[in-house]
Amino acid sequence: MNEQEIFDAVQDIFRDNFDDDTLVITRETNSDDIEDWDSLEQINLLTAMEKKFGLKFKLEDVRGLENVGDLLDLIVKLK
Repeated sequence: MNEQEIFDAVQDIFRDNFDDDTLVITRETNSDDIEDWDSLEQINLLTAMEKKFGLKFKLEDVRGLENVGDLLDLIVKLK
């Protein structure tokens, strides 16, 4: 998977988890930008991404994530 394919898959995960087919994310999108993005939703997002990409995130890996771009970079690094 290239970075664009990963981004597209992450976009789909966000749309599914927030039940909003019109949701558009960017690398700069963070939890302040999406009303329902709370700590429980963060866990749901990470779990969906682990399943989609065959990864297992460590707490120290996800603790410092500030936006979608950081998350994408982490996925690329772990792939």
